[in-house]
Amino acid sequence: MIPVRGFEGKRVAVFGLARTGLTAARALMAGGAVVSLWDDKAVARAEVAAEGLPLEDLSLADWTQFDALLLSPGVPLTHPQPHWTVQAAQAAGVEIIGDVELFARTLAATAEWKRPKVVAITGTNGKSTTTALLGHILKAAGKDARIGGNIGVGLLGLPDMHGGAVYVLELSSYQLDLTHSLKADVAVLLNISPDHLDRHGGMEGYVAAKRRVFQNQGKGDTAVIGVDDAYGQRICTDLIAANRRTIRPVSACRSMGRGVYVLQGVLYDATGERVVEVADLTRARSLPGRHNHQNAAAAYAAALALGVAPEEIAAGLMSFPGLAHRMEDVGRGGIEPLRDLFPRIEKAYLIGEAALDFARTLGDTPHSRCPSLEAAVAAAHRDAADKGEEAVVLLSPACASFDQFPDFEVRGDAFRAAVQELSVGQPAAARA
Repeated sequence: MIPVRGFEGKRVAVFGLARTGLTAARALMAGGAVVSLWDDKAVARAEVAAEGLPLEDLSLADWTQFDALLLSPGVPLTHPQPHWTVQAAQAAGVEIIGDVELFARTLAATAEWKRPKVVAITGTNGKSTTTALLGHILKAAGKDARIGGNIGVGLLGLPDMHGGAVYVLELSSYQLDLTHSLKADVAVLLNISPDHLDRHGGMEGYVAAKRRVFQNQGKGDTAVIGVDDAYGQRICTDLIAANRRTIRPVSACRSMGRGVYVLQGVLYDATGERVVEVADLTRARSLPGRHNHQNAAAAYAAALALGVAPEEIAAGLMSFPGLAHRMEDVGRGGIEPLRDLFPRIEKAYLIGEAALDFARTLGDTPHSRCPSLEAAVAAAHRDAADKGEEAVVLLSPACASFDQFPDFEVRGDAFRAAVQELSVGQPAAARA
C-alpha cells in the first residue's frame, strides 16, 4: 500500500466503495486522514460495515467539516449531471479529487531520492494491453515495474514508493478528469475516437480529458502520441509547438522521419540519427493486428525513454503472453462504424441495455436478443455446432456493460466460465 501524504488529520469524504474507493480509503487512513465512507448501494455499505471501516451517511453530513471529497471515477463529475455528492461538495467549497490525484500529491511530497518514475497511459483503445505490455518489458529488463490504475489492483494498493521503481498506470478519461497535479515522466496517448461522450458533455470534453495526461510535463519528460487519427495529430502538433518535453510520435501504418512506427508488421525506431529495424511483430503471437502494432510501438517508445535497450524491448515484445481478456471501449459510438464488417458476421447474439439499439443498427444481419451472457454463449455454441464446421464465437462488447457487470474483468471471467461449462469437442472457438 502507498500511504497518502498531505492529508494527515484532515477529514475526507469517500464516495463509491468499489475497488478504487476502498483502496483509496485504506491508503488515506494509513497516511493519517480521517475518512467517512458512503455508497448509494446498500450491498456495498454492508460489505464495508462488515470490514469495520467508518461509514457515514453523506446525505446527512455537514459538508463544511470535510477537507476533500474522494470520488470514485465511475461517479459522474459533470455530465450528464453532477452526482449529488459533487453538488454538496461544491456548495460547501470542498475540493473534489480522485485516487490518481492522491498518488500524485504523495509522489510530489516524496524526497527526490525516493521518488519513482511514472508512466501514464491513456487512449480510447488499447490502454490495458499497452500498460500490461510495457510492464512486461520493464520486468523482463530487470526493472521493478508496478502496474495499476484502471487495470489490476487499485493504484494506491500498489507497493510503497522507492527510487528504483517504475509505476505503469492505465488512466481512463474519468480518472484524468479528477487529476490535477500528476507529472508523468512518460505520458502516452494511444488514440482518440468517440467514447463516453455522455460523461464528458461531447467530444470536446472527452478530448480535453485525454489531453490532461500531458499536463505538468516539462524538460526531461517524454510524450508518446499515436498519430494515426486526427485528434492525435493535432495534439502532437500542439505539444511540439509548446516545446516543453521530448515528443515521440508513434504510428501503426506509415513511416515517419521522427518517431516509432510499424510498416508491414515490422517495428522501426526513427528516434535517432538513422532508422533502425527493431522487431518483426508478425512473430509476436500475442500482438496480432494493426491495433496491437500501435500498442507495441507506444510501449517501445515509452520503454526507450526509461532507458531500456532496444534489444531488450524487442525481446519483451516477443515474450509478451497477452492479457487474459481485453476491453476496447466504443461507448456512445455504438456499432455503426462497424457496418462495413457486418457481411462477415454469421450471427450476432445481443445482451443488455444496448441490445435493442444494436438490433436496429444490424438490420438484416442475422441476430437474436438473449437474456444473459450465459444464454448468448449457449445459443452461439448450439448454432456453431449445428453448422457442422469450424466457427469462432467472439465476445465483442462494443460498449460498456455496467447494467450487468461491475467491470470488464468480471465480464471476461463470466464469458470464460460460460464457455468452460460447455461440452468439449464442439466445432467452436471462443475468444474474448
